[in-house]
Amino acid sequence: MKTRITELFGIEHPIIQGGMHHVGLAELAAAVSNAGGLGIITGLTQRTPELLAAEIARCRTMTDKPFGVNLTFLPSVNPPDYPGYVQAIIDGGVKIVETAGNNPQKWLPALKAAGIKVIHKCTSVRHALKAQAIGCDAISVDGFECGGHPGEDDVPNFILLPRAAQALKIPFVASGGMADGRSLVAALALGAEGINMGTRFIATQEAPVHDNVKQAIVAASELDTRLVMRPLRNTERVLTNAGVERLLAKERELGAAITFADIAPEVAGIYPRIMQQGDMQAGAWSCGMVAGLIDDVPTVQQLIDSIMDQAQALISARLAGMLHPSA
Repeated sequence: MKTRITELFGIEHPIIQGGMHHVGLAELAAAVSNAGGLGIITGLTQRTPELLAAEIARCRTMTDKPFGVNLTFLPSVNPPDYPGYVQAIIDGGVKIVETAGNNPQKWLPALKAAGIKVIHKCTSVRHALKAQAIGCDAISVDGFECGGHPGEDDVPNFILLPRAAQALKIPFVASGGMADGRSLVAALALGAEGINMGTRFIATQEAPVHDNVKQAIVAASELDTRLVMRPLRNTERVLTNAGVERLLAKERELGAAITFADIAPEVAGIYPRIMQQGDMQAGAWSCGMVAGLIDDVPTVQQLIDSIMDQAQALISARLAGMLHPSA
């Protein structure tokens, strides 16, 4: 399948594995790239630029296909060594970066000078237009359904994607709620040039996380996610568990007076406990509503092949068969 996204990134299929904390390691990125999609290493999961450089090198031993690095720019008291991470990406010969979080403008000159294509993650059309204006090459349009941070506008993809298609000149992919060939065909129909999947890729054999995490996604329905940290205007969609319900109880009790310190036990340092140790009640971890569409744990190759086969059948048989032949 050929779209503006496959052309831009030099990939076979218009399927991107988004950056995910403690999930986007070399094993998963390489598997996605080898299957014809675009795998992404999550930069900040690596604690230092040196560790990121090593992870990029490790990924190179597993695939000769294009892969990218996610770099999320977060407001923080002690910011990560962003110049070091950017340099590690450039030195590693990576040609695709997925940016997220704050405006990436100050980092674009260095990335562009190295011939790197930048896809920025946005939850609103106004932010997507800003990303286009500062020189990003593509957008990952993140609907309200998504796992992780859906922003504060609460616009689902059936509205957000056509709005993006009206407004943007650069290509974009649909993120949030994407799971299969139906998702891909729907996204293309709404104006996207491909799909970005996070939660769906966690439930694959190559995802380097505890099997409890994969089974939790398979067992979950579309009703099992919750929105946390909304009073802090840092909304995150997570899979419910005992820790999440404790967090929500604190939000109800403290209301507008709540601070990050109040909920730190349910959010700080949770990812290693969940992803590596499989402690599924520990606290908040990002998961999309798409969990309701996931009922197996295939290999990445099986998943991507099935998405493309289903998309092909939908376009060439089901949809084409609905058209009246012209007289």
